[in-house]
Amino acid sequence: MSTSPSAPQAATPAPQARNPLHGITLEAMVTALSAHYGWADLGERIPVRCFTHDPSIASSLKFLRKTPWAREKVEGLYLFMQREQRRQR
Repeated sequence: MSTSPSAPQAATPAPQARNPLHGITLEAMVTALSAHYGWADLGERIPVRCFTHDPSIASSLKFLRKTPWAREKVEGLYLFMQREQRRQR
């Protein structure tokens, strides 16, 4: 089966100029949040076990990659932290 010139091409991803998280890895977010707030405060702000019991970057990433709702909370807190840091400058 050959492709005809009128066959639709695979859509290329649109540039994400308006996405503030574009290019920022989950690891970078967790690292920045833990450095800024500390694990104890991070566990209070987002009460998940990976932040409250024997926290580490590796365990947090493993959990957050499997749990969309928790990742959304981390992304939201990261954006909040970024806004607060910009206001303080």
